[in-house]
Amino acid sequence: MVEQLTDMPPGVIGVRMSGKVTGEEYHELVDPVLAALDRGEQVRYLVVTDPDFDGLDLDALWQDLKTAGSVGLKHRKAWERFALVTDKDWMRRAVAAFGWLSPGELRVFDPDQLEDAKTWVAAAD
Repeated sequence: MVEQLTDMPPGVIGVRMSGKVTGEEYHELVDPVLAALDRGEQVRYLVVTDPDFDGLDLDALWQDLKTAGSVGLKHRKAWERFALVTDKDWMRRAVAAFGWLSPGELRVFDPDQLEDAKTWVAAAD
């Protein structure tokens, strides 16, 4: 499941993921980003995973790969900051291994650091 976070600082898109994110739900992750890009805005994105988050199903994973290839590369300079708030070791390992591919700055925060993550992702360079 994907839930839009409403208590975000101005200019920050925030989502919370739980369970297994399906292909049908995937648009809830990317639509706010696409809308910001269409408006010519810089992207500051915060993702929070709930303890029961179990990743993306195959359809959502395929969509994510396609989106990363098109949106991520085409709008690479629009990505300013991405904060990931998670307790998932597999996500931390993935960021450690592949985070250098991410456009903009990327930081991982523990669940008890959500407010720190919001402050960091919203901060001016």
